[in-house]
Amino acid sequence: MLAGAMERIIYCLTGRSANVVVPIETSETADGFEFVEVKPGRVIRVRHIIPDRQVVEDESGPAGSIPCKRKISVFRNGQLYIENLSEAVRAEVLDGQNGENGAEPNSTVEVEVSDCNSTTPSAAAPQHCKANGDNVVTQQPQPGQQRRRRKPKRTVVIDCERQISCCKGSHSDVVLFFIHGVGGSLDIWGHQLDFFAQLGYEVVAPDLAGHGASSVPQVSAAYTFYALAEDVRAIFKRYARKRNILVGHSYGVSFCTFLAHEYPEEIHKMVMINGGGPTALEPSICSVFNLPACMLQCLSPCLSWSFLKAGFAHQGAKEKQLLKDSNAFNVSSFVLRAMMSGQYWPEGDEVYHAEITVPTLLVHGIYDRFVPVEEDQRMAEILILAFLKIINEGSHMVMMECPDTVNTLLHEFFLWQPDVPKKPKQEAKPTPTKLSTTNRDTRPSTPERTSKTKNK
Repeated sequence: MLAGAMERIIYCLTGRSANVVVPIETSETADGFEFVEVKPGRVIRVRHIIPDRQVVEDESGPAGSIPCKRKISVFRNGQLYIENLSEAVRAEVLDGQNGENGAEPNSTVEVEVSDCNSTTPSAAAPQHCKANGDNVVTQQPQPGQQRRRRKPKRTVVIDCERQISCCKGSHSDVVLFFIHGVGGSLDIWGHQLDFFAQLGYEVVAPDLAGHGASSVPQVSAAYTFYALAEDVRAIFKRYARKRNILVGHSYGVSFCTFLAHEYPEEIHKMVMINGGGPTALEPSICSVFNLPACMLQCLSPCLSWSFLKAGFAHQGAKEKQLLKDSNAFNVSSFVLRAMMSGQYWPEGDEVYHAEITVPTLLVHGIYDRFVPVEEDQRMAEILILAFLKIINEGSHMVMMECPDTVNTLLHEFFLWQPDVPKKPKQEAKPTPTKLSTTNRDTRPSTPERTSKTKNK
């Protein structure tokens, strides 16, 4: 306790934390860890595991194809109208353990973008509307009123075929990327990295700048969303293969979304764990993280206790040990303040998410106090191809609380591929019957011909 008080006094005097983790000045691989210099003086620690496996040919056969067709209309009053034109995808193919399916992926949606935080999916539908058999919502005007047809400000049409295949650990062209959120590190993925490495998957997990053993820049501009997104892009381009699967948690989901929108052909599947709704990022004005860094350093014990209470369904010695072993929420107050104030991404609104065609699995811990379940449900509605799974025993750090359940859900999703439609069988053409060369009459007999024959 005395040491902690001395560290906070030193920070108030010098402005630097005594427990900042400094990366090793090397780029050599040690125990699966690599240090990548994404920019001059900006070093990111990466855990990269390539297991010893016997590579086999793809035994899954041809990939399944899903049509992704939708029309997105944005009106001047901020209203967003999404009309899905493709056939519904059965959500039953992902019936995993301890989870529930979300909304149907191709339901038609009409919401107010400006009020998406306060409007639930059920209340977002307009009044006096009726759905027909073509998944098109037509509004019925009230009697005595004539509604003028509005012209949208912008219209986006998506029309593509999404090829989805089974991704096994024995496939050499599959890579799994794991991206953590604010205050975390790559160590929070320990159960997932070990599990999938044992199954033969190649896994990549970076430490964001200022977290774990990555470098800690001393300027706030180094922790904006755009700066961190460029780091994640550099790591992705370095380790990417033909079929890449992204797994993000909390703030890390935003970086996965960024990559899926920028590289839709290279991202094969995506997993969002307690990532929140499809809203543009904007830092909160009234937040404790706007306090000076020295005050945050003094409040660090309270912040750690609050994170433990809100991030886990149970607060006991086991959960405290998990935080300690995974090096979670062990960042300096300067980095924490810069990360929270740098979450500005106005492009990541609902239209941005509605344009993503990557198949997505959403995992939500029901006891999460940071991200309400309504936000993940909203994300499942906006995405064109998404499945929502709710874990009843988990909270915000569900991958640490329920590792077996999360690993099972992720593995089922990696192996999932839609059914390949069978080609219709061509009917055999009837063989022509050869007529005899005799001069007998082969015409069918009629009653008149029959009677004449009998009279003779």
